[in-house]
Amino acid sequence: MTTGADVPDRRGRTGLDQHGRELTGNPRVRILDVQVLSCDWSVLRKTTFDYRHGDGHWSREQRETYDRGDGATLLLHDVARGTVLLTRQFRLPAYVNGHPDGMLIEAAAGLLDGDSAEEAVRREAAEETGRRIGEVEHVFDVYMSPGSVTERLHFFAAPYENTTAQPEDMRGVADEGEDIEVLELPFSTALAMIRRGEIADAKTIMLLQWAALDGPFKGISRPA
Repeated sequence: MTTGADVPDRRGRTGLDQHGRELTGNPRVRILDVQVLSCDWSVLRKTTFDYRHGDGHWSREQRETYDRGDGATLLLHDVARGTVLLTRQFRLPAYVNGHPDGMLIEAAAGLLDGDSAEEAVRREAAEETGRRIGEVEHVFDVYMSPGSVTERLHFFAAPYENTTAQPEDMRGVADEGEDIEVLELPFSTALAMIRRGEIADAKTIMLLQWAALDGPFKGISRPA
């Protein structure tokens, strides 16, 4: 008996070994077997499949995929004041892979957890920044690490309300171990921080560059 397959895991899930077996959209791929390697909060699977190459021959392949669910992220902006609202928090994976202190500057983001993408970004904006936001604009959807992680991240942008709240207030959900610092930055400063390596989070870089090229700050600001 396998936890997550035949026996419920700690989140009550079974049948996790069936994921992907039903796919028929690509005639060059035949899923043969799916094995659950780990299913704590997220799910690590090993999938065996046959793949037909461009020259016509078939090969048997195995890949591990990490499934943590889909997520959503949001760039909060105030065009009139020329600012964006970002967060800073500790990220262990970055810390153990070369980041000096693991404190990454990021756009607000989180997993969908059963909500729609827009509901999720509104929830995360409230939890991580404490600000009210205006109309949410969908930007694009991206597979962030398609070689191993199944997650599709939904990107959004929205104006935020300028209040008397202190940007440096700590936010986040305490029960989830979150300890999040809120940063209000001039947009031009945020762009310059990408060039200096001070902003190294992919989703945040993508949103800031979108804002400069096609978004609310198009033609307004340039990196310092």
